[in-house]
Amino acid sequence: MSLSHLALIGLAGFGAGVINALVGSGTLITFPTLVALGYPPVTSTMSNAVGLVAGGVSATWGYRAELGGQWHRLRWQIPASLAGAVVGAFLLLHLPEKVFAEVVPALLVLALILVVTGPWIQAWARRQAEEAGRSVDHITAGRMAALVFGTFAVGVYGGYFTAAQGILLIGVMGALLPESVQRMNAAKNLLALVVNVVAAVSYTLVAFDRISWPVAGVIAVGSWVGGLLGARYGRRLSPNALRANIVVVGAIGLYRLMTI
Repeated sequence: MSLSHLALIGLAGFGAGVINALVGSGTLITFPTLVALGYPPVTSTMSNAVGLVAGGVSATWGYRAELGGQWHRLRWQIPASLAGAVVGAFLLLHLPEKVFAEVVPALLVLALILVVTGPWIQAWARRQAEEAGRSVDHITAGRMAALVFGTFAVGVYGGYFTAAQGILLIGVMGALLPESVQRMNAAKNLLALVVNVVAAVSYTLVAFDRISWPVAGVIAVGSWVGGLLGARYGRRLSPNALRANIVVVGAIGLYRLMTI
């Protein structure tokens, strides 16, 4: 790995760690960067998933206070994320690489749309929760079932392609729960970490030789620092500025994918 590639990947990992701690969608920084540097899509996805685990740990730790009082729901959501991630990782590992290369652009477009519309999704979800007057301590069986199913579905998506799973999770939880965005963000960090751990372990066990370990290591260091700083200082940053950066880099990666 050249010094220029090392620096670019490290900066991308740092940016992804910050953005994942705040909004989600950090993969839209690291994944297109790796593809633009010439790494194959599947190798990029696997190496990226392994590296971003470190950032997920630091971001979750930074938001640990906001997780208080949510464990009565998370004890159901965590297994759903685990199961979904296993299914998603299985699909990635067993579908032909050609299929993956054809599907990724569509997923990337979807993820970019979610990044752009994220503020509206969250605002709508908050209004729905407030108008319904839902209580955190009283969740109907139907709403819990919908929450668990939604968490599972996002887990499948995250196990296959991690980009924007954070925004999807906040959208699902915000539509069903009256929690603040910060508390939902804390739960999002934990659930996304669960998905990334399952994906990383699956890739390591089944496709060890297809992972670029130097790349994963550089992303891990960058995302660890980024996750810590994002959790600590991120509320002072402009979410719109972060989303603009994600869209620009994601669009570059999309163009690169479609011209391979």
